[in-house]
Amino acid sequence: MNPTLLDLKDIHEPEAIGWWPPAIGWWILAVAIPLLIICLIWLYKRLTRKTALKTAGKILAEIKQDASRDNLQKLCDLSVLVRRVAISVSPRAKTAGLTGRQWLEFLDSSVKGMPFSEGVGQLLADAPYRKTPPTEPEISQLIDLCEDWLKAQVKT
Repeated sequence: MNPTLLDLKDIHEPEAIGWWPPAIGWWILAVAIPLLIICLIWLYKRLTRKTALKTAGKILAEIKQDASRDNLQKLCDLSVLVRRVAISVSPRAKTAGLTGRQWLEFLDSSVKGMPFSEGVGQLLADAPYRKTPPTEPEISQLIDLCEDWLKAQVKT
């Protein structure tokens, strides 16, 4: 047979596979990776917050039970503890620079009433500057107030 009579055509190779649209696996990865990153960040923040609050509770119990500390030392330790916890659980830029009345109002924002601004919590604002130690009932009330504040931080 004559090849010109059969009218045969040469073999055609298939076209190259394009990169668009991607296969379903790539779509799943495109959604799963950002979700995984968001979940890991959320989990990290949650764990560090819980750890900070749990540690703060232990330190507060130590301050409460330590008979070797005088009331002025307890007051300074409470002030430092509350500041550290606030910086750990709230945005640093929002809490680190607060002093005086603004600091007390920030602390009041997570508990009922205004026990820091108008109550015994005022001792925290002037703790480093006091020359006379607070009385035993004031320290006891302040420790109870700080415990309530820590419990309020756990709930949020």
